[in-house]
Amino acid sequence: MISNQILQSTIDGLKNITRKELSVIEKEGKVIATTEENMIGRQVDAVENFVGSQAESQLIMGYQYFKIYDNGVPEYVVQVKGEDEEGYRIGKIAAFQIQSLLVAYKERYDKDNFIKNLLLDNLLLVDIYSRAKKLHIENNIRRIVYLIETNIDKDLNVVEIVRSIFPAKTKDFVTAVDEHSIILVKELHDKEGDEEIDKIAKMIADTLNQESSNSVYIASGTVVTDLKDVSRSYKEAKMALEVGKIFDSEKYIVNYERLGIGRLIYQLPLPLCRMFIKEVLHGLTMDDFDNETLTTVNKFFENNLNVSETSRQLYIHRNTLVYRLDKLQKMTGLDLRNFDDAIIFKITLMVSKYMMYMDRMSY
Repeated sequence: MISNQILQSTIDGLKNITRKELSVIEKEGKVIATTEENMIGRQVDAVENFVGSQAESQLIMGYQYFKIYDNGVPEYVVQVKGEDEEGYRIGKIAAFQIQSLLVAYKERYDKDNFIKNLLLDNLLLVDIYSRAKKLHIENNIRRIVYLIETNIDKDLNVVEIVRSIFPAKTKDFVTAVDEHSIILVKELHDKEGDEEIDKIAKMIADTLNQESSNSVYIASGTVVTDLKDVSRSYKEAKMALEVGKIFDSEKYIVNYERLGIGRLIYQLPLPLCRMFIKEVLHGLTMDDFDNETLTTVNKFFENNLNVSETSRQLYIHRNTLVYRLDKLQKMTGLDLRNFDDAIIFKITLMVSKYMMYMDRMSY
């Protein structure tokens, strides 16, 4: 159904052109969009009788009324102030414009429902192709799913903002999963690869960040060429978003094909993770390591186990860094200057993050 905001924008535009006062009224008589002051929410008693009549238009007490239909049933009424011929003509134009919007939005709604059911695997294989044909949705097109998560103010229509980024792409689909998550099923041309996929994600993030200061996270699945595989790309994007939050929370754009070792750890059973942590840390947990030690270790890894560069970036003496590494070795038996031990501790950090995340999710 068309939002009241769209209806208001439509009649505001018509008033700017025609200089006529217009209103859109629900079939029950409530004014939901108007160019007249103090009319929003007002009840117009004449409308209910008009809706029940056979007349397409009617003149009542200085206003002209015109019906707008949905499947042959009156859905809205356009009200134009004035009894002249020009008012009648403008009313017919306004009714036609809103009627066309209603048809377009209904078609979009049907397509959105189809895409939602497709993403959630709620359709049989035979239904996917038959319904897609009826809705004029092509099958063998390269597509990718972007999952957008944001806490932007509810007053902002995020779905419409994302749609506005790709206004000429009728084969792209944007739909809301819940109040925080939006899905974009994006058509890709044959030559569009990883670089273009990342550029699209960055474009969406930059646009949404301009609208609000809240965080925006975007994950993408893999490229698919068959309509039935769109749900797979969605599941991959969903997994990528979670893996990114666990192992690389500072990143706001995540690609399923570049999850690295986080993808493997994310799929490990928790009992196996606990066994690994117990084996490596000998009864210790990550809570037993102070922030100074963990900061030092992470910076050491960032600099590829280079003692001199790490101490320089931490603004500490080389001997201080060596002391901290020796302290960690006494606690765990792992010397991070040794490549094999460094790998084990790096995986230990990642497994611990995964376990903490899963524990939070279970509450």
